[in-house]
Amino acid sequence: MNNKDKNLSRREFIRKAGAAGLTSFLALSSGMIGGAIAQEEKKEEKKEGAEEKKSEIPKMPLRTFGKTGVQVSILSMGGITDLTTNQILLQKGLDWGATYWDTANGYSGGNSELGIGKYFEKNPEARKKIFLVTKGGARKLEELTRMLNLSLERMKTDYIDLYFLHAVKNPADLTPELKAWAEKAKKDKKIKFFGFSSHSNMEKLLQHAATLGWIDGIMTVYNYRIMHEDEMKKGIEACHKAGIGLTAMKTQGGGSIKTDSEEELKLAGHFLKKGFTPHQAKIKAIWENPTISAVCSAMYNLTVLQSNVAAAVDKTKLDLTDLSLLKSYAQKTCSGYCAGCSEICSRAMKEDAPIADVMRYMMYNNYGDISLAREEFAHIPEDVRARLASLDYSAAERVCPRKIAIGKIMSEAARILA
Repeated sequence: MNNKDKNLSRREFIRKAGAAGLTSFLALSSGMIGGAIAQEEKKEEKKEGAEEKKSEIPKMPLRTFGKTGVQVSILSMGGITDLTTNQILLQKGLDWGATYWDTANGYSGGNSELGIGKYFEKNPEARKKIFLVTKGGARKLEELTRMLNLSLERMKTDYIDLYFLHAVKNPADLTPELKAWAEKAKKDKKIKFFGFSSHSNMEKLLQHAATLGWIDGIMTVYNYRIMHEDEMKKGIEACHKAGIGLTAMKTQGGGSIKTDSEEELKLAGHFLKKGFTPHQAKIKAIWENPTISAVCSAMYNLTVLQSNVAAAVDKTKLDLTDLSLLKSYAQKTCSGYCAGCSEICSRAMKEDAPIADVMRYMMYNNYGDISLAREEFAHIPEDVRARLASLDYSAAERVCPRKIAIGKIMSEAARILA
């Protein structure tokens, strides 16, 4: 298969979805190199336009979600934004085949779920096309029931396809009582499937969940930085064998490629020459693993949605050189990324400090969403926030596998996110 054939789906999508939006994204994110590539693509498209007949936007690839047997789009619409004022995002997501919609009870103060409900109220026929996922963070089961009922009410639906217990850190949270709660919610037809999401200690949680027999799906941090680690590979494989559907999140591994080192410029330039942004290449690296059913990416606007869909429908596979470059970059820049192994640093601290949580909020800030970072940071008790900058993190820094400057980041968080 030649390059023209392999890149056809991506060009077809850009042409149908609106080349100007994605070209602007490339130019803005990658400067002159991205602009030059976009111009070359326009020339190719013009030449092919005289020869090709009009065709439909390429179909979004689907994968089976674990033992559920349900086919889901490999791209999940991460609805972490206010969807009440961004209905076109949902419509275009559906039009372009991103039919796995993800949200949570607390996203955008509830406006994410309310936005989905607004869309379903106007487009009731769309509900049956959507694999709908939401999350509740309560650990008290009566409160979790209240959250589930509120989500159903907000989203104008009788059922949730997959309901997650949000942000699980400890295997002890996956109790027999929670299992009974999930079974009742299924019996009452409020949910079809149950599982959890996790930003911390993911490897241990994945391996534990695989032994339980009642977890249908997991949303886990999984990216080019941690996908090669032995414990993560064991966890992913164990869940696959157990029939647990897996959704990857935080796939950018800490944020965009910067331009202040030769290593970063080399990586960005390599992928731009192949016609991808580094953002797209990182997502495509996840899809190289067939045991991952979907990638959940935050869809803040149509430009991001277009970029993600273009990557999903593109038939080009990353080669060994591509994957090797990502792995090398991850190793050389590991001190700038928290992998969520919070048990290690927490045990070393004399005083309790939500290190992994704050690291995650700073990652939101690095992604450019400071409002979300501040919103999440505000959930930390006031007395804990007040002493974050004054604690001694030297012991935690000594045991950190990635040698992260934890104290510096905690001080920055206290200053930027307060």
